Amino acid sequence: MKLLTLRDEAGHTRVAQLVANDAVVPLSYPDGGAVSDLVELIGSALPLTSLKADGPALDMASIRLLAPIPKPARNLFCVGKNYTNHAQEFTKSGFDAGQSVADAIPTSPIVFSKTPEAVVAHGDRIWDAEGVSDALDYEAELAVIIGEGGRGISKADAMRHVWGYTILNDVTARDWQKRHKQWHLSKSFDTFGPLGPVAVTADEIDGGNLDLRCWVNGELRQSANTRDLIFDIPTLIETISAGITLLPGDIIATGTPEGVGIGFSPPRFLKRGDVVTIEISGIGRLENEVGA
Repeated sequence: MKLLTLRDEAGHTRVAQLVANDAVVPLSYPDGGAVSDLVELIGSALPLTSLKADGPALDMASIRLLAPIPKPARNLFCVGKNYTNHAQEFTKSGFDAGQSVADAIPTSPIVFSKTPEAVVAHGDRIWDAEGVSDALDYEAELAVIIGEGGRGISKADAMRHVWGYTILNDVTARDWQKRHKQWHLSKSFDTFGPLGPVAVTADEIDGGNLDLRCWVNGELRQSANTRDLIFDIPTLIETISAGITLLPGDIIATGTPEGVGIGFSPPRFLKRGDVVTIEISGIGRLENEVGA
C-alpha cells in the first residue's frame, strides 16, 4: 500500500492512500476517527486492511502534500559510505576529512544522525544556504521506516521490524562536513531532508533490490540498485538496535551511491534554481528545487 500525508482544505493533516491514476483516498480508523498521523498508525499495529475510505477520492494535483512523516519524533539515522563506488569517490574528493584512500571502504556501518527539522516534502524548496555554505550537494537514498520497535534485533529477525520505505535526499553542505570533521551539522540544515512523496509498505516491494536514480536538471547523475549496499538493511538494523531501542516510525537512511557533486572534477555543487529528482522503483519520484 502507498500512503501519503496531506493537508486538507480545512487545514487538517490527513493520512491517505494513493491508488490508481494518482487518486488520493483519505483514511479513517475502524471506529470512524480520521487517520491523521502515520507514526501513530504504525505504532497502533492495526492491519491496514481494517482502515476505511473517509470521503471521496481527491486528485493528486489538488492537494497540499506533506512529507509522509512530516515531523519525525527524533533524529533520522543515516548511513555513510554504504556503496563501494561512492565510498571511493568521497575519499578521493578530499572532503572525507582525515581518511586515506586505503580506509575508503568501511568495515562496519558508519551511522550519524540528521535532525527532524531538516525534513520537507516533495515540491518544497531546498534552501540554498546563501551566505552560510557554497558547497551544497545531493544524495539520493532509500529510507527504511521502522514498524515494530525493539533493542537487540538480530539480522535474521530484522525485516520483521520494517514497516515500509520512502525516499530521502540527504542534502549536505560539503564545506561544513570537511571543516567540522563530522557529518551532523552539514546534513541538518533546515530543508536538508526532502522526504517522500509516499511511504510504501514492506509487503509491496523488496528493499534489497530496488533501482535508484537521481537527476539534476534532467541530467542523470546517480544510478544504482540497493543490491549494491555494502551493509544491507538487516545489518543496519542489527547494528543500530544493538544499543539503541528502535521505535515505531524511526527512519533509517541507507546511504547514497556514486555520482554526487563532489565526485566530479571540479565538484558540481547545487545552485539556486537547480532541480533534484530522485526515483526509486516501486516508490515514486521525489523532486525539489533549490531556492532562497
